[in-house]
Amino acid sequence: MCTGFIKGSRIEYEENHVPLKINLGEEKFRAILKPYQILAMRYLWANPDGKSSRYVYEAVNEAMEGGSISRASIINSLNALVDDGVLGYHEITGKGGHRRIYKPNYNEVGFREYIAETVFRKLLKDFPEETRAVLATA
Repeated sequence: MCTGFIKGSRIEYEENHVPLKINLGEEKFRAILKPYQILAMRYLWANPDGKSSRYVYEAVNEAMEGGSISRASIINSLNALVDDGVLGYHEITGKGGHRRIYKPNYNEVGFREYIAETVFRKLLKDFPEETRAVLATA
């Protein structure tokens, strides 16, 4: 079970929900997230109390070398990470209506453990004997 959660925000998933998509041709976080999503997560890990999409957008675009990403892409990606249980949010009211304040459900170590646990559980579900056989020889 993952241990790097922020304030006990362990997320449990329905049995058929597998939120991660893995690109086995990439390494580390790039296998799971797009480069701008990695920057967004690093910004939110540095600000665990949460930030609005505007602040995430500004930080990501400032950190991108020679590129930029649209605010819509940031908002869509933050909402997808909420749906996957990686981020949480609360709403505040301000000028112009309601805004989401996004915050990480896991610190960086916890997110790595979440990835490993999610992949491991999926392999055990779909290929139980094969997964156990490989683990026995590892």
